[in-house]
Parts: sequence; structure tokens; C-alpha cells
Amino acid sequence: MALRIFWVVCLLCLGGAAQAEVGSLFPTGARGAVQPAAASGLFSGANTGMFAPVQARVVVPPGPRSSPTAQLLSLIAQAEAGPAGYDAVQYGARVPPSAPPTRLTLAEIYAWIDATPGQPHAIGRYQFIPSTLRRLADGQGMGPDTPFSPEVQDRLAVILLEDAGLQQFQAGTLARVDFMHSLARIWAGLPLPDGSSYYEGLAGNRATMTWARFEDGMARIWSVEG
Repeated sequence: MALRIFWVVCLLCLGGAAQAEVGSLFPTGARGAVQPAAASGLFSGANTGMFAPVQARVVVPPGPRSSPTAQLLSLIAQAEAGPAGYDAVQYGARVPPSAPPTRLTLAEIYAWIDATPGQPHAIGRYQFIPSTLRRLADGQGMGPDTPFSPEVQDRLAVILLEDAGLQQFQAGTLARVDFMHSLARIWAGLPLPDGSSYYEGLAGNRATMTWARFEDGMARIWSVEG
């Protein structure tokens, strides 16, 4: 009897370990269902003709939640994904993917895109559009079996921050307002000084936060003028 109880306890422990997940860098919403994103983001990362093609390179992780880069990613996510976070899908997608984005591989996301033409496909915490997702993932050597995990989403978003001039801004060679303009050209949910999206009205895009809120968020992250 004692031996039987021992084996039952072992099996229960193994079952619990199999269900454990690696925690993401940032807080996430519930992942039991696909959640719509904020009413923006169709052109999130729409910079194919704006920046040079991504070359394979080492990407510095965002760091702890308190790091400036991590805080900036959270600010962008407020405008793009809202409470859906890493599992956000563009609100206009009539046919959502078969599972929450964080439970899909890149191949499964690409298959969903190919199988549902004629609808928006922006996906994840940073609302990557198909062309941008493929470009960034290919540039990082991410194969089709790569999980679209929070860590992968953060890694790809950092590349877009670098494209927008993050390093120059942090070095003091790019003004804060110019950096904010560059970010707004990548993420449609972020505003321009007049409060509109860079892609205002195009495929339903609009800014989801005011310029004052955007400016205040940047000032809180970087207290010294950029």
C-alpha cells in the first residue's frame, strides 16, 4: 500500500510540472481565448520601405520590468494591444486563429494568415502585421516551429525600437519628440502631436492615446529631456 501511494504522488507531481509555463517578462492577460486588440495596429510595424531590411543581429533583451526599454514596450502595448496583451488579435479579424497567439508557432500563424485573406492579421502585444512579422523573424533566424511566446514578441519589438532610433535617443543624439514621431510611424495606435495616428483613417486606424499621455509616459520613463 505504501509503495502504491508513493507512485501516485510521483505521477501527480510529474503532471503538475508538465503544465508549468516559463513566466513572461511582463504581466499578461488571460490566455484561455483569443482576445481582440485595441482598434489600431493594422499598420503596426509598417516600416518595410522606411527602414533598411533587418540583418541577423544580436538583440539585447528588454531587461527587468523597471528598465526603460521594458517600460517603453509596456507603453506601446497599452496603445496597441490593451488588456489582451501578448494574446491580442486585431479587432477587425473576422476569423481569429485557432488558439491564443502565445500558444501558436510562427508556422501556425502564417497558415492562419494564408487561410484568411481579406482581413487584418495584426497579432500579439505589438500588433505585428504579416510582412513585418516575417521580416523580423527571418532576420533573427526564427524557424517555422518557433513559438510566438512573450519572449519572442518582446525580442522582435526591440528590433523595431532600434529601427526607430532607440540607441540614438538614449545616447542623446535624437530628440525625444523625433523619437516619438518615429515610434508613431511604426505603431498606428501611438499619436502624432495633433492627436491623430500617422495612419489615421487608413483601414480604420486611429490613435488610442492622446499626445499628452504619450508625452507624459515618455517623460516618466526618461526624466531627462531627450
